[in-house]
Amino acid sequence: MHNSMQITKNIKKYSVALLGVVLLFNSCKKEYESIESIDEAKIQDYLSKNNISAIKDPSGFYYQILDQGAGEPLLNKDSVFYQTSVKSLTGTVYFSPSPYFAEGTYLGYVNPTAYRTAMHSINRGGKVRLIVPSHMAFGKNGSGNIPPNEVIVSEISVLPEKKLWQVEDNMIQNFITTQALTGFDRKPSRVYVKVTTLGTGALVTPYSTITAKYKGRVLNGTQFDASDSFKTPINELVHGWEKGLVGLPKGSVVRIIFPSDLGYGATPRPSIPANSILDFDIELLEVEE
Repeated sequence: MHNSMQITKNIKKYSVALLGVVLLFNSCKKEYESIESIDEAKIQDYLSKNNISAIKDPSGFYYQILDQGAGEPLLNKDSVFYQTSVKSLTGTVYFSPSPYFAEGTYLGYVNPTAYRTAMHSINRGGKVRLIVPSHMAFGKNGSGNIPPNEVIVSEISVLPEKKLWQVEDNMIQNFITTQALTGFDRKPSRVYVKVTTLGTGALVTPYSTITAKYKGRVLNGTQFDASDSFKTPINELVHGWEKGLVGLPKGSVVRIIFPSDLGYGATPRPSIPANSILDFDIELLEVEE
């Protein structure tokens, strides 16, 4: 009898505990669903106020094709280069793309997933706008300056080029045009050289030791290095220097711009982000063999 009563008490105790777990789970589920509902209401209000006709993906985000693109459709196995912007529904800008930098990876590795899915809807050279609910974007933790539970509006431009060197060559040409620069000569090595002063001394060879005065910048104008008298074998420098300076005489003053694969590549350095195009002003003070 005593054992039966004890078993009954234990069953009641476990039933109460189980009920508590179920209620807690349902409470959490309702809270999560309420965030989804709140996000959906915000998105609908945004679409209505801005007269945006967007397609709802089955996963929950919305997208609008701004430019289908003239290239071929994108597959997960394809290498893609793209630029993104991120803002809030009220217009607060969290991230703006640099005209001189593009993200690059295989399409199948693009994250968040909504980005990858939306990019499947356009071709190379296309552009798509996404409105992404918070749980599909950066969730309850946010990211950087993006606050928690933030619905984001993002525009993705997929560049038409398939190779990084093609992307960067076009960026250099656009930089020269935008900045109204003149006098640049594109070498077969893809180094752009402008000779301001042609010297009369010894010529630089691949085996020369040079002494140079220089300033180095990335294309947004940020200076990362400078020296009034820097001496080194030219073959110990980044390849862009050698490609741009070999054949020039001592006393020459030049400006050279070259792509990241002739600079520091995908390896970031202090003040130089990964895959940075580099821009140098150089004066050849000495040339020695």
